[in-house]
Amino acid sequence: MTTPFCPESWPEDPTPASELNCEECGLNQQGTRMVWGEGNPKAPIMVILDNPGAREDREGNPMVCGTRQTLQQAVHEVGLDKNQIYVTYILKRRPIKKYDKDVTRKICMHRHLDEQLKLQKPKLILCLGNVAVQSFFENAEVEVKGLRGSWHAVKGYPTTVAYHPLAVRRRPNLYGLLVEDLALVKAAIQ
Repeated sequence: MTTPFCPESWPEDPTPASELNCEECGLNQQGTRMVWGEGNPKAPIMVILDNPGAREDREGNPMVCGTRQTLQQAVHEVGLDKNQIYVTYILKRRPIKKYDKDVTRKICMHRHLDEQLKLQKPKLILCLGNVAVQSFFENAEVEVKGLRGSWHAVKGYPTTVAYHPLAVRRRPNLYGLLVEDLALVKAAIQ
């Protein structure tokens, strides 16, 4: 008998003190807090999303946004242990206003995510959504549709891709593909 799925807030990885007040990309002016990552920082699987999304409701209460709910549901369905997963982001702050996407993503990738990779040394990486894929692969032409279902060597890491959980919520027919891609990750880690 499987345990029922119940979304939950995974523990946040504290932002390093040296990065809390980072102003390099300009997202600090948008009023959202920096989120370094969530889950187990020592996990073998690093999941990369575009940004941390909404983490609190309008009253400031913690919440599990739809993106995180969908990801957690697929993780549960595949039977991956959440302790094997660390989720991080191209942008460490949720943008809420217009910004220079290409410049900001490059700054955040090289200032923050590349440093996380050096410190955490995951066994493999799963990029979710075209923004994360294009940023991490450093190629604006690649898309999830053409890359999913196989492994790629990116920055020295075995990397695979899947549709963004928000895209899956909007197009439920993609859910099976997200589950397939997580099963590929599970098989590689076992």
